[in-house]
Amino acid sequence: MVQGGELKEGDIILKLEDVHMSFGKVAALAGVSLEVRKGEIHSIIGPNGAGKTVMMNCINGLYKPQKGNIFFKGQKVNGLRPYRRAELGISRTFQKLELFGGMTVLDNIRLGRHIHLKSGIFSGSIYVGKTKAEEITSRKFIEEEIIDLLEIESIRDKPAHMLPYGLQKRVELGRALALNPELILLDEPLAGLNLEEVEDMARFILDINEEKRWKVTCVLVEHDMGVVMDISNNVNVLNFGIQIMDGTPEEVQANPEVVKAYLGEEDLYSTRR
Repeated sequence: MVQGGELKEGDIILKLEDVHMSFGKVAALAGVSLEVRKGEIHSIIGPNGAGKTVMMNCINGLYKPQKGNIFFKGQKVNGLRPYRRAELGISRTFQKLELFGGMTVLDNIRLGRHIHLKSGIFSGSIYVGKTKAEEITSRKFIEEEIIDLLEIESIRDKPAHMLPYGLQKRVELGRALALNPELILLDEPLAGLNLEEVEDMARFILDINEEKRWKVTCVLVEHDMGVVMDISNNVNVLNFGIQIMDGTPEEVQANPEVVKAYLGEEDLYSTRR
């Protein structure tokens, strides 16, 4: 594991060691370990109740595991609150939309820049110097890069609650990108989308992962096996909090235990077409 300094492509950026998370007598995660390398799209799959979202919540600090360790860029982050992990470079989207419906698209995305705004009360009150420079930089980043990437220029000034569900999903992704993360946690970004919207979102995920400007490592929780198998470098499979396997899409599709627990013969066939 790299300790400090800049990570290179292929270095381990995120590591979970023997993570346990229980709610009462229910074990949501039972000894889960995971390694995600810089530059990957690493997917987590499993049936409902497998512990996928619990794992995401442990990674970004919403939950504190009872046992085990979590490392980001070689640093142990077990005791860090979510905002501190965001400052280190971890952002996320949520399974259920968490937008501010009365705010515009632009303002929702701007909220993701808050950790980069360091000016104090005085300079903020008179809008000079550092405050003005930060505002200009943030505006340029959001308006020229994020909005352009996600193709939402035409809706930038509309209230979020007036948008179709698929566009709200893009806005939430935009807010996560506004943090300019090194690692993004995507919790079911394709859920509830139609076929065209799924194709668009999959393209956006590939763009933020592959384009030189972004190069964001992605941890993806998703039920669309066709997309998962097409875009992932590695796939982690959970079943009732237990890790079944962690391997390439080809290895996962060939594992009889995974097929039995989750994929099923019919779904497996559809991912291979």
